[in-house]
Amino acid sequence: MRVQLLVTRTDFSVPNIEREFRDLGIGYQVDYLEDHPDLITKHNIRHSPIILIDGELAFRHQPSEDEIKAYFHKLKTRH
Repeated sequence: MRVQLLVTRTDFSVPNIEREFRDLGIGYQVDYLEDHPDLITKHNIRHSPIILIDGELAFRHQPSEDEIKAYFHKLKTRH
């Protein structure tokens, strides 16, 4: 599973989301929107943060730890 955290270089939420991912044992990569205009167009991104899972939009906001837990629990039960 590929988890992408799409953010701007000035997004203040990055440390919080990274901590939540680490606490939950979720591997992720950070991609800066300034470096990926193609993703901005493809996903109609107007703000940051955005979280993609396997290239699909999962969150258009900074999710709470409970939202992240629920999302990944739901993914696990599908497989």
